[in-house]
Amino acid sequence: MKEFLSPGRYVDSDHPDVIAFARKHVRGSTDVERAVSLYYAVRDAIRYNPFLDFSKDESFRGSVCLQQGEGFCIGKAALLAACARVVGIPARVGFADVKNHLTTPRLAEHMGGTDLFVYHGFTEFWLEGKWVKATPAFNLELCRKFRVMPLEFDGRHDSIFHPFDADDRRHMEYVRDRGSHADVPVEEIKRVFRESYPGLYKLGKDAAKESFAPSAG
Repeated sequence: MKEFLSPGRYVDSDHPDVIAFARKHVRGSTDVERAVSLYYAVRDAIRYNPFLDFSKDESFRGSVCLQQGEGFCIGKAALLAACARVVGIPARVGFADVKNHLTTPRLAEHMGGTDLFVYHGFTEFWLEGKWVKATPAFNLELCRKFRVMPLEFDGRHDSIFHPFDADDRRHMEYVRDRGSHADVPVEEIKRVFRESYPGLYKLGKDAAKESFAPSAG
């Protein structure tokens, strides 16, 4: 378990801001309770935003996600894993390709019209003798705007995207497992992003000018 408790380049649990955030928000006397409290802290304190400069390594780093107050699924998963390590809970990052049936028109345009999101990121905690998945990507405020069911986490069961939203429309569908890692495999992810979403990848620093909201487009 040593590698899942040690600081990584992107799961940077040794960063002072990450340490302070984890210690501020952690609650409970058991690992399960502590993991749950950190999950909700990262889910709702950090705004989900997929319009980032993916050519920069820092877009994938937990501490940068925290400092900017926003990030996409991988950065938020890295931050949550880092927070867990701060309080002594083994954690890693996991990835899967998913189909998102409720993406915004603007985001779909930059992604070349596809609804397939490669390398969707989530966090895995080692709790009560097993790995448990938690997906902190969509903050509560964003879920309400999109009418997406917010993901709850109890520390004992996997928490991944619900297949339907609040209006019973199809939402997330997992189609391919990309494996789990002690740290974010950034070079591989960037390669796949470049191949899969050349339009979104080429936005670079101009990605910040885009808006991610239900009315975007």
